Amino acid sequence: MRHTAGGTGVDVLGERRDVDAEIAGLTLVDWLRQAAEEHGDRPALSRRGACEGADETEEGAEAEGITLTWAQYRRAALETAAGLAECGLLPGEVVALMLPNRPEHLVADMGAVHAGGVPLTVYATFPPEQVAYVADDCGASVAVLEGAAELERWRPALEAPSRLHTVVLLDDEAVPDGPGPGGTAFVGWSGFRRRGRDAYAADPAPVHERMSALRPEDTAALLYTSGTTGTPKGVPQTHRQVLFQATSTLRANDLPVGGSSISYLPLAHIAERVLSVYLPLRIAGHLHFCPDPARLGAYLNTVRPHALFGVPRVWEKLQSSLAAALAAAPEERRAAVDEAAETARAYLEAGQYGRSRSAALERRFAEAEAAVLAPIRSLVGLDRCTSFTTAAAPMPADTLRFFSGLGVLVRDVYGMTENCGAVALNRDGAYKFGSVGRPSEGMEAAVADDGEILVRGPVNTAGYLNRPGDTEALFDPEGWLHTGDLGRVDDDGFLYVVDRKKELIVTAGGENIAPAPVENLLKENVLIGQAMACGDGRPYPVALLTLDAETVPGWARARGIADTGPAALAENPQVRQEVQRAVDTANARLARVQQVKRWRLLPVEWTVESGELTPSLKLRRRVVQETYADAIDGLYAD
Repeated sequence: MRHTAGGTGVDVLGERRDVDAEIAGLTLVDWLRQAAEEHGDRPALSRRGACEGADETEEGAEAEGITLTWAQYRRAALETAAGLAECGLLPGEVVALMLPNRPEHLVADMGAVHAGGVPLTVYATFPPEQVAYVADDCGASVAVLEGAAELERWRPALEAPSRLHTVVLLDDEAVPDGPGPGGTAFVGWSGFRRRGRDAYAADPAPVHERMSALRPEDTAALLYTSGTTGTPKGVPQTHRQVLFQATSTLRANDLPVGGSSISYLPLAHIAERVLSVYLPLRIAGHLHFCPDPARLGAYLNTVRPHALFGVPRVWEKLQSSLAAALAAAPEERRAAVDEAAETARAYLEAGQYGRSRSAALERRFAEAEAAVLAPIRSLVGLDRCTSFTTAAAPMPADTLRFFSGLGVLVRDVYGMTENCGAVALNRDGAYKFGSVGRPSEGMEAAVADDGEILVRGPVNTAGYLNRPGDTEALFDPEGWLHTGDLGRVDDDGFLYVVDRKKELIVTAGGENIAPAPVENLLKENVLIGQAMACGDGRPYPVALLTLDAETVPGWARARGIADTGPAALAENPQVRQEVQRAVDTANARLARVQQVKRWRLLPVEWTVESGELTPSLKLRRRVVQETYADAIDGLYAD
């Protein structure tokens, strides 16, 4: 028996027909054309760092970082398509991209689409062996890379026999002399763009013929999973899928025409592609590129976005920096902030589905919003933001509580690469804390008897690239996609994600323990940045912990601790005493079998670069377990 998510009386088929009618017969090239025709003079893509007084032409914009309008963006895509055709790209072939978040990335991406090709953004943190695997698996024929570092990462792919015949480098100075192994041609971006510009001006017909041949069922993009559970798998996304996803996403979020947003997460991540590549096409949005996620705070103040998405780790980092700024305010100001925060939390708590707010609470919140909360959000660039969302991992309750205290409703959504982004979401008018909401328009979600979450609908992929066995295992005979996540559905049809099916800890005593809830309780303490619960096949759970690199040094200095290096702090008695208090506090809220009996504080922070996190900032449990096997064994040694 399956437990189905969703509200009573929802006409899923009617929703599906409604969205399908809006996107019928269309592809991404139609959406970009419409945006350019209807909003050609609006800003589309912006990159900071432009030279003051630089020539604001389209070519100058790409070179110096000045804004591209929607008309210029489309023209650049068409010319790039001509350049790709000139260098031998055939319809249906893959154009692999390893570029930072900047206008050229989207120009190359949409240029590939207009040439009838398939863009693929490869995670820039993939090791060379994984890059070679992906390039071979998808049969990439053209690669567009940033510079020398990326070229070196692609060296094994270039040295292996492949279909890769052209490599375009954004940094002209990084272009090697002569052809590469197997005759691969190297060309600089400026020369490549010039060839495309000349070819399109001389005869645009070949590009337009390729555009006209595109159909909604054709592949619009190829993505690879980030490798949480092993070798990355290729997931094709059709034009219908991405248009359907962007349309349903827009219907669930009140975003204005021309609204601003920030692109800072990897464009190999499905959520970032939906929010930065596809959705702006429908609202002629203004996308600002932040090349380094660590600089997001500075970009918030400059851009003042209308929407902000972040995986939980991003929200945790923002919380750390904002909390430090609020703590530095004068005492009387902090008292007013604390009072307003309690009112905001009560307001958002009472706004959950099935509850109601009193007139008195509505009045108190309006006063707090005007006097305290809105000015605080304005100081950090969140005054225009109406859509705050998160996904990919459970949001720690402490982080959710912090932002609720600013009057910010951070809404959980749920989805994966295999379903082109969100399949369930909380809405402003229908949300529950701790849940991932109800199914998005036209989608169905259910929980199987064994607790696995199943989804069905138009945004699901048809299967994995070159993996018929994995594709067969992904779906059941009724067309339900098996997510590998465990969940439950409440009486109001809201879906809750418990954990990954394969990540459940089964102790030696046969107890099943979901690690994520344990880890989130541990991370509620300001000192703990990351946590991983272990205990599969063992007598009891233990935990590996890391310190929060942003908050711990300040905490230590305030207590007179001179050496704030990570190794020294991990051994400091005051720090360890506070960490023990955090473990005790978490254990008090856990069932006996879930409680962490022992822990180890590591003198490092887990990162993408060191391999413990995927490029989408999810924990690679197997890597951590292998790297720290001795430390885990030591926790059971006595």
